[in-house]
Amino acid sequence: VQLQASGGGLVQAGGSLKLSCAASGRDFSDRVMGWIRQAPGSERQVVSAISTSGIRTYYADSVKGRFTISRDNAKNLIYLQMNSLEPGDTAVYYCAGNRYTSFSSYQRPNDYEYWGQGTLVTVSS
Repeated sequence: VQLQASGGGLVQAGGSLKLSCAASGRDFSDRVMGWIRQAPGSERQVVSAISTSGIRTYYADSVKGRFTISRDNAKNLIYLQMNSLEPGDTAVYYCAGNRYTSFSSYQRPNDYEYWGQGTLVTVSS
């Protein structure tokens, strides 16, 4: 699976952005997918994950209620709608494909084996 993230940019606090990730490869719909971010000087953090069907989702506490993950298996796309953005959300955001097809291990960056190139989100105060 090859992944290409887009949609990052500069936004003021309180604003919104929608990230997209286009996937190529035959087994995209069989992969749990996630969005992982890395702020300067910080470790990578899984902010959201979605099951193969899109029914089950996970959100880190820091983004719960503000971010929404979704996927379109017919188009090989996943999205991350980010609302009420805060300066603490500033980071490079990566889409990633999980090692597993079951929605079991998805909260750690090491749970993911396919990574896109990342898109930068900058939130100004």
